[in-house]
Parts: sequence; structure tokens; C-alpha cells
Amino acid sequence: IAHLEELRKRLIYSIVAVAVGSGVAYFYIDEIMQYLTAPAGKLYYMQPAEAFFTYLKIAVFGGFLLALPVIFYEIWRFILPALTVRERKALLLIVPLSSLLFVVGIAFSFTLVLPAAIRFFIGFGTDNLEPLFSLGKYLDFVLPFGFIFELPLVIVILAKLGFVSSAFLWKQQRIVVFLSFVIGAVISPTPDVFSQTMIAVPMILLYEISYVIVRFVLRK
Repeated sequence: IAHLEELRKRLIYSIVAVAVGSGVAYFYIDEIMQYLTAPAGKLYYMQPAEAFFTYLKIAVFGGFLLALPVIFYEIWRFILPALTVRERKALLLIVPLSSLLFVVGIAFSFTLVLPAAIRFFIGFGTDNLEPLFSLGKYLDFVLPFGFIFELPLVIVILAKLGFVSSAFLWKQQRIVVFLSFVIGAVISPTPDVFSQTMIAVPMILLYEISYVIVRFVLRK
């Protein structure tokens, strides 16, 4: 019961932190949206409530990012008594590394994938055919990259715990390639092969990087 009460308290603190962060993000939502939509220029919303719910999604996402230090602190405080000294040192490395990979994923999507994809699609426009980008689909194309770039960290942790090995990762390469393109097709804003490839290729490269780390660094 004491552990459940402690968990409840940590969850409440984390949720309050996200709520406060979301409020701050929504206060600056115009500036945030202007920055996020800069690569695409003018965007449109195709449904009456699309813009409203997209703004809420971005505000909550921004609130989550702002609240990450608090969330990590609460997780740390909850699991601290169960950790050994070695595990505490490892966690001190994993927490900032996961945050860094998340930001790198967003930056990669924003600086490389989006401009290339947008230039490709705009190239099909003519005087009689004007490209219109949906606000919701556009942002759905950006945000998943933050989570995709967590793949090496997840695999390394699983290998460290003994759940996977380099031999296992090697055998799953074909499946990973197939699933990468499936995920690319699901989260891509358009059904074309170009967008799917721009999402799938980074996932495959991250998987290969994870394999190299597990085999040659962890030697598992």
C-alpha cells in the first residue's frame, strides 16, 4: 500500500507539471506554431475543429517537454530505493541521453526531412494545381521522429538487461526493414513512397547503430 501511495503521489506531481507546462505552451502557441510551420509556409485546416485540436495537441506536447525535468525527477525518486549504486549511475546517463535523442529526432525531422519533402511535393504544383498542406497532417509528420530516435536507447537497455543479443538483432534485420516501411506508411502525411522512405531509412539506420553498439560496445 505504501508503494502504491508513493506512486500515486509521483503521478499527481507529474500530471500537474504537464498541465502547468501545457498552460505555458498554450500562452505562446502562436509563436510555437509559427516556428513549427515555417518550413511549410501557409497551412490549411480541412475540418472545422482540426485547428483547435491541433493547437491543444501542440500545447500538451510542449507541456510534456517543459515538464520532462519534473517527470524524470519523480521517476527517479520513486525507483531510487530499489537501485544499486551501479544502476543509479547508469540511470543518470540514460535520462539525459533519452532527452537528447528525442530533441535530435525533432531537429532531424524539422531541418532535413520536412524541407526535402515539402520541396518535392511543391514541385508538382502548377498554375492550375496549387498544393495545400493540412495543418494536422503536417504536424503528425514532425512529432513521431522524437520517439523514433529513442530506438537505440531502448535496444541498448534491453541488451544490457539480457533480453536481446547481437545475434538476435542480426536475425531480425529483414523484419525491421519491412516494419520500418510499414510504420513510415502509417505515420506519413501522404501515401507516396518518398515520404515513407524518408521515415523508414532513419529507423533502419538507428537499428543498425544499435546493433553495432550491442555487439562491439556491450559485447553481447
